Amino acid sequence: MKIEFDTNEYVKKIAKSDTYFHTFLNKENIAAGILHLGPGDEDTQEPHESDEVYYVVKGDGFLTINGKDYSISEGMSYYVTKKIPHKFHGNKKDLVVMYFFGGPDS
Repeated sequence: MKIEFDTNEYVKKIAKSDTYFHTFLNKENIAAGILHLGPGDEDTQEPHESDEVYYVVKGDGFLTINGKDYSISEGMSYYVTKKIPHKFHGNKKDLVVMYFFGGPDS
């Protein structure tokens, strides 16, 4: 079972791919991954089947949760309950966010 994860490498791979996120841990009771949006990139995610926590590694912008905008900044964390619409937007620089699900990433 893998124990260590180099999230910097995942960010580099995401930048060269056609997706903006990578789930690097996906188990029955927990999932984790990294999201990278450049300025002007669109977050197209749909509500999830598990609660989720986001940790902003770097960047700026907003996280809309259930229609309300929250200003985001480095070092901040945000909680989103399952099945609630949410998305990142308005970042003026690269946005890197780690996400954690309270269940599998489905």
